[in-house]
Amino acid sequence: MSEPTPIAQEAEQWFAGHWDPTRPLGEWWRDLADSGFAFPQWPEGFGGRSLGRRDAKAVQQARRAAGAYGPPNGVATFLVAPTLLTMGSPEQQQRYLPGIVDGTTPWCQLFSEPSAGSDMASLGTRAVRDGDEWRVDGQKVWNSGAHYADFGILIARTDPELPKHRGVTYFLIDMRQPGVDVRPLREMTGDAAFNEVFFTDARVHDDDRVGAQGDGWRVAMATLSFERDPSNAGLGDTAAFYEADLSVAVGEHARAEAAAADGFSIAMAGRAGEVFQGAMECGDSSGAVMRDRLARLAAERAVMSWSSHRGTASMKAGRQPGPEVATLKIGGAETGRQTRDIGLEALGAAGMLWGDDVPDGGLFHRYAMFTPASSIAGGSDEVLRNSIGERVLGLPREPDEAERRETPWNELRRS
Repeated sequence: MSEPTPIAQEAEQWFAGHWDPTRPLGEWWRDLADSGFAFPQWPEGFGGRSLGRRDAKAVQQARRAAGAYGPPNGVATFLVAPTLLTMGSPEQQQRYLPGIVDGTTPWCQLFSEPSAGSDMASLGTRAVRDGDEWRVDGQKVWNSGAHYADFGILIARTDPELPKHRGVTYFLIDMRQPGVDVRPLREMTGDAAFNEVFFTDARVHDDDRVGAQGDGWRVAMATLSFERDPSNAGLGDTAAFYEADLSVAVGEHARAEAAAADGFSIAMAGRAGEVFQGAMECGDSSGAVMRDRLARLAAERAVMSWSSHRGTASMKAGRQPGPEVATLKIGGAETGRQTRDIGLEALGAAGMLWGDDVPDGGLFHRYAMFTPASSIAGGSDEVLRNSIGERVLGLPREPDEAERRETPWNELRRS
C-alpha cells in the first residue's frame, strides 16, 4: 500500500480536529470552505486549493473516513460555480462564489421554456436594455429549487432580429424581487422539486451579464456541459435541491436529510450507488443471471468514470468541453435505468413501497420513480444522439435545420 500523500495527511489531521456533528451546519460549511477542503479542485479563496483530481479524491476520502458531512450541493455548486470560474468576471466571482461555497446563497437554473425545451435556442423570454439594467419578461419551466433560490442563471433573448442562437444573453438574476413569480409543479413522485417561473418587468443590472451581449448561447452550452457530466453530481455527498436550515446541528441535519431524501436528491447527490447497495442487501441478488447483470453494470459505470476523467482533464487544459459530454449524459441515463431495473427486480414486491416499514425505508422506490427524468433533464436522449451524430460522426443535419439556424428568430414559425 502506498504512503498517504502530504495533502491526504493534512486533510486527515484537519478533519480529525474540526469535525463535530453538534456544530451548526452553517458554521461547519464556513469552516470547511475556509480550509480549502470544501471543493479542493477549485481555486484558493473559493473553497478550494487548486488540486488535481487525484489529490482532491484523497481529500474526499479523508472526509468520508472521518464521518464528516460534505459541502453544499446543487445547482449553485455544480452549474453556477463552474460557469463563473470559467466564464465569469473577477467581480462576479468575488461577489457570488463565497455564498455558494458556504451554502448561504442557493441558486436555480432558468433555461427551458414551455415551447423551448429540446430546442432551447428557440426561447422567447425577452431582456430589453433600460439604461444600466435589463428588463426581463417571459416564462421558464422545470426550474429545480426556484422556490427557495436567492439567484438564478438566466438566458434571455436580447435581439430577436438575429438567428435564434445568436441573439441570446446570459444573466445572473435576483429571484427575490417583485417581478418574479415562482409556482411549484407536483411530480408523479409526490414531490415538488420543479417549478415554473414568470417574469414581469423583472430587473437585472448589466454588471450581472455573463459574457458579451449576444454570446449567451456559448456560455449556456458550457453550463450544460457541467450538467451533462455525471461526475459533477455528488461533489459533497449531500442532498441537492433543498432549503437547508443553517442553524441546525450538522449531525441532526444529516440524519434528517437521509431519512427524507426524495428521488431527485438521491440522484443528484450521487447517492444512487449507496441506495442501490441498500436495495441489494435487502433483496435477492444471489442468482447467476443477477450477478452477470451486476457485473455488466459495474463495468459500464467504470467506463463512464474514465470518460468523465478525460473530459475534466480536457477542461483543466483550457479546452472547451467537447461533444463527449453528450455521451456521458446518455450513458448516465442508461446506467440509471439499469440500476432501477436491477434494484426493483431484487427487491420484488417491496420495491413498489415506501415508508418506515419497507426494508430499505422506501429509498430505492423514490429513486426509481425519479429515474425517467434523467433521460429528459439537461437534454433528452434523442436530442443528444442527434448532436453526437452531427458533431462527432459528421452526419448531415435535418433538411431544414441549416436554414432555420440562419433565419432571424422573429421570422421563425413557433408553436
